[in-house]
Amino acid sequence: MSSAAVLDAVDTETTYSTALFDEPVYAPVSPLAHARSRPAVDSLLAADIALVAAEGNLSPAYRLAKRTIDLVGALVVLTLIAPVMLATLIALSITTKGRPLYSQVRAGYRGRHFRMWKFRTMRLDADKIQHTVANEADGPVFKNRRDPRITRIGYYLRKFSIDETPQLLSVLAGEMSLVGPRPLPVHEMARVEPWQRRRLAVAPGLTCLWQVSGRSNIGFDQWARMDVWYVENQCLRTDFWLLFRTPLTVITGRGAY
Repeated sequence: MSSAAVLDAVDTETTYSTALFDEPVYAPVSPLAHARSRPAVDSLLAADIALVAAEGNLSPAYRLAKRTIDLVGALVVLTLIAPVMLATLIALSITTKGRPLYSQVRAGYRGRHFRMWKFRTMRLDADKIQHTVANEADGPVFKNRRDPRITRIGYYLRKFSIDETPQLLSVLAGEMSLVGPRPLPVHEMARVEPWQRRRLAVAPGLTCLWQVSGRSNIGFDQWARMDVWYVENQCLRTDFWLLFRTPLTVITGRGAY
């Protein structure tokens, strides 16, 4: 299963051309996508109320299997990388004056809030000085390939996705899944287009089609289309395919910054 074949299989109404894939990328359209105005979305996100209806594979058998895979997979990975996480924690505790972790409120399943944790990769005042850094990304997200706020050790943590490993604890807690759309900060999610809100209709994850296809090298519109494709094609075959592709993506560091 190639990325081009996956995206070409989406049943849709509109097409979007891109140089990343061999075939056109299609944008699915849902009657739920335009159900609420932006002011209403802002209010719901601020109030931590479900923003979209549940979609994806709602089969009880699939949900049980997926939760089992999440629990077993997260425990296995945590056991394997525990030495790396401990070394990272110690190094950051020294270089960040005892503040090795960074947390941010993200929009999770159906838009509900949860606190997502990462190893700190930026200077302590990164949020306060963000306005001084140019945003190179389109859409609501903020990305800069050479962000001066990133520390020397933070560069390598990001390149090999070590900074994301604390989110395995969110998988154990049921706030995230191993596979699912990457969760956005609440203030960024409030700025997405109506059809892009469908990415909230399934639980957020550690890896996804965007993650294994170029990450930050991909524009947000195409990123959202990939997430909507996952919502409409969620199954164990898709999950295992994405999990299988993830290690190579992590090792190469493609699109990570």
